[in-house]
Amino acid sequence: MLEIADNARTWILSGPTSSYAVHLTEGDELLHLHWGPRIALADAEALAVPPLPTASSFEAPLDGREEYPVEGGPRFVRPALSVRTDERRGTEWAFEAYETSDEPEGGELRLRFRDGGLTITLHYRMRADVVERWVTLRNEGPVLEVLRADSATWTLPEREDWRLSQLHGRWAAESRLVRTPLTYGEKVIGSRRGHTGHQHLPWVALDTDATEERGEVYGCALGWSGSWRIAVAQLADARVQVTGGAGYDDSGLLRLAAGESFTTPVFAGLWSDAGFGGASRAWHAYQRAHVVPDADVDRPVLFNSWEATLFDISEEQQEVLARRAAEMGVELFVVDDGWFGARTSDRAGLGDWTPNPDRFPGGLKPLADQVHALGMQFGIWVEPEMVNPDSDLYRAHPDWVQYQSGRKRTELRNQLVLNLAREDVQEYLWEQLNALLCSAPIDYVKWDFNRCFTDAGWPGDAYPQRLWVDHVDALYALLGRLRAAHPNVAFESCSGGGGRIDLGIMSRTDQVWTSDNTDPLDRLAIQHGFSQIHPARVMAAWVTDSPNTQLNGRVSSLRFRFVSAMAGVLGVGGDLSEWTEEELAEARGWVSLYKEIRPLVQRGDLYRLRPPAGGLSAVQYVLGDETVVLAWLQAQHYGESAPALRLRGLDATASYECRETGEVHRGAVLLHHGLRTGLRGDLDATVLRLRRI
Repeated sequence: MLEIADNARTWILSGPTSSYAVHLTEGDELLHLHWGPRIALADAEALAVPPLPTASSFEAPLDGREEYPVEGGPRFVRPALSVRTDERRGTEWAFEAYETSDEPEGGELRLRFRDGGLTITLHYRMRADVVERWVTLRNEGPVLEVLRADSATWTLPEREDWRLSQLHGRWAAESRLVRTPLTYGEKVIGSRRGHTGHQHLPWVALDTDATEERGEVYGCALGWSGSWRIAVAQLADARVQVTGGAGYDDSGLLRLAAGESFTTPVFAGLWSDAGFGGASRAWHAYQRAHVVPDADVDRPVLFNSWEATLFDISEEQQEVLARRAAEMGVELFVVDDGWFGARTSDRAGLGDWTPNPDRFPGGLKPLADQVHALGMQFGIWVEPEMVNPDSDLYRAHPDWVQYQSGRKRTELRNQLVLNLAREDVQEYLWEQLNALLCSAPIDYVKWDFNRCFTDAGWPGDAYPQRLWVDHVDALYALLGRLRAAHPNVAFESCSGGGGRIDLGIMSRTDQVWTSDNTDPLDRLAIQHGFSQIHPARVMAAWVTDSPNTQLNGRVSSLRFRFVSAMAGVLGVGGDLSEWTEEELAEARGWVSLYKEIRPLVQRGDLYRLRPPAGGLSAVQYVLGDETVVLAWLQAQHYGESAPALRLRGLDATASYECRETGEVHRGAVLLHHGLRTGLRGDLDATVLRLRRI
């Protein structure tokens, strides 16, 4: 709901439990008023009455109070907007007007300011309790260089002892949660790699004393799949501001000629008084309702051929794997890397998106038809933004990659990055991928991105710096064009695992590859961090072979591997040709069980019962009258029994029957799960299903 004061200088957006309010002073300064529990318009107007502090030679009265601080004038906080022309730098803006648009959930607010030929529009939209903010710049004057254009600055109430939560990591160890006290100064996270990155997810949360299910939590998440930056600043007067947007530094985003405009990505914010778990559930609900395409449709169980075959693939071999996958109950069969061009290793073939004639003499259609005849969907792996120097594409167009004149072209993983900002590259990829999707009945595309930007140059372009933004915009446009032309094809975002996970890519894909690390024990911590912001509905997870030869050599039971992967979108990635009949029979049972609980996992409310910090860890999903618990016992000490689990999110006055034990529980269910480890410390796991009776 959007409300506007009678004097049209105070605006308040309200969701079911929270409100967000801003105020325009008589001097046309836009101030932040409130972000937190739901308040009335009159309360917001009362907050706008106190005068600003008096300026001094060393302090700025607006610092920490402005809604969107720009560069210029008596301001010393990090500016959200920094622009320059040949004559001047900074912004001296004046308010022009506000506009609203009607939407089912309350509408969009637009606040328009002007500085000469530059129009700056701040956008606001409340969806449930998530505030979406972004900015549009339009230039009608001399050429303007945009050095920095953040999507939003978030201002938190004055409190002591703020604590910062973030997700950090590296390849094969993404999305690990860390919480630290916030100290004076700035904490900056981000990516200068050209993609979201394995090192940080573009999300932060702040609290003072929250627990998993109690206390206030403020969270911010950026929807951008390129380089980005979020700065969290505790100012000298103890105020806290969070500023974030596209681009890592202030060296320049783009140039705007007269008549051109730029729209920043969305930077979303959420307030919750239900602890970290309540904030997560609100984020999940928001993404399922407003971000993820077709989120009400459950994702299928898939098999991916990569770990079974690596690059050594053939049509006959894939058919053998497909038959075994179908017998197991798999619903989507995916041929990974190695099906195209001269792709017998990672040294050649990227960029040549036609089937290898020796491996697939009739193209992909015969295999796809066979997979469909087995009752499964058919999918493929691609990496369109990359090229091998040993490829027909590179030999024909060596200038199509990112490079700096007179510098060595850095190869990582034996590949270079195509300059997707070029229109000819965009058109080539559209023609290749569209032809591929028309050539066979393909239902799913795993879209990979296996190296970072290094030589991000564009010789001959008037402003080569723009490729950092234009590459991402072109990626979004290409995905949108392919989805429009092939509406029944699902897309997965992958970047060497979890290197491109953010609200921007999630609005254009159906699921994401969480990590290349498929070890079931390591995955518990990765999935725990991932769940702080993103829902299980998009979290792809695989069951692979034991020992885990791809990473750490750890031995784990099929039971533990399946229950770990069943916490998200279940997949299988082992070499099924080497599985015993007993293993295949057990796997059939787990796949069947997952299909029963899938609606709860992918669409239910998540409760993190115990974190994966050693010993017992568990998660719970609730949908309607049903709940399911996935629990893992990692270790026991001194012969102690694993503790019981107190469930959450259930009706305290109702009774629930556990299907696995036959026990009937009432109210706050305390569940004894029977987990144990052997003398050798074997891992154990279980699935428990309860239904209201």
